[in-house]
Amino acid sequence: MTGAKQGRLPFLDWMRGVAAVIMLQGHTFHSFATPQVRTGGPYNLSQFFGGEGPAIFLFLTGITFAFILHGGEQKELSGWRKWTGALRRARYLFVLAFLFRFQMWAFSLGQSPWTDLLKVDVLNCMGLTMLLLTPLAFGTLRRRAVWSAGIGVAIAGLSPVVSMMSWTWLPPAVSDYFVPNLNHFAIFPWGSFIAFGISAGCLLRMAKADDMNRLMQWSALAGFGMFLSAQYFSNLSYSMYATSDFWLNSPALVFSKLGVLLVFAAAAYLWVHYVVGDQWSWVRQLGTTSLLVYWVHIEIVYGTWFGFWKDRMNAAECVICSVLLILAMIGLSIARTRLKKVRLPQWAPGYAVLNQQRASGD
Repeated sequence: MTGAKQGRLPFLDWMRGVAAVIMLQGHTFHSFATPQVRTGGPYNLSQFFGGEGPAIFLFLTGITFAFILHGGEQKELSGWRKWTGALRRARYLFVLAFLFRFQMWAFSLGQSPWTDLLKVDVLNCMGLTMLLLTPLAFGTLRRRAVWSAGIGVAIAGLSPVVSMMSWTWLPPAVSDYFVPNLNHFAIFPWGSFIAFGISAGCLLRMAKADDMNRLMQWSALAGFGMFLSAQYFSNLSYSMYATSDFWLNSPALVFSKLGVLLVFAAAAYLWVHYVVGDQWSWVRQLGTTSLLVYWVHIEIVYGTWFGFWKDRMNAAECVICSVLLILAMIGLSIARTRLKKVRLPQWAPGYAVLNQQRASGD
């Protein structure tokens, strides 16, 4: 990295790669483990760490969104053009979300009900949350950092309240976007990680290259403090909420995950910039193609291809399957990277699209 304001930040790709590994093993255990394994320590450990994966992806999506908005400022675009650019980004994620659900439904060959097309997955949560946060494009970089952090706190704090409200007046396909649910990625509380990510992205763009070390030190200290504080308040015998479920809608869970995230970001920065350097890393390789890895592995793990193994593997077999899946996704990631370097002749159908992707750095 030549500076906090220039180019791609490698440690963010490394964070995505670690999140991908966490996700791959977590989904493998979730899909293939026998009912007996689901009551044991290995499964609980797998799902405990697996719960951090979505938080990392949402947080990093917020950082990327902040970079996009700041890019509009550097180009001296008007507030209206920055806002429309933000709307296009949200639309892009929404389109991907519905294409993903349609592909999963189509490949099930009639074994999935049509209502699966409306399931609120992590991509849906990203799209709608970013859509609601697009007005941040009208603010300055500093104001955006403060406003988005406040929005993140508000989303986390209101999550138990949203759970207590009656949402029967809305169709489930709509209420699933807002009401906390263990089977969906609702804005409350998951959207808070995108808001916090936007704030973090603004801080990264405000920081000078010489200040990055100090910023990461503060990130680690804030993360430890946030995690310990969240654990302390979650264990108190009283609560400001009439009802609150720690694993569903508790602000303490959000800030516990956020604290881990901040410490992890500092550790990733330290590892990439002082240990790994510019060397090739399979972890970072996964991070650069995380969307492709997410899309393909979901079809492998939850699709019909290996349906005969679902709910039939012991813990050791799940570990082996996780390793094989990670290796397969690394191979897919490398193939995708090399394919992007292939030069197509000008008459080829994908020539213009490929050139546009290379120019934008996708």
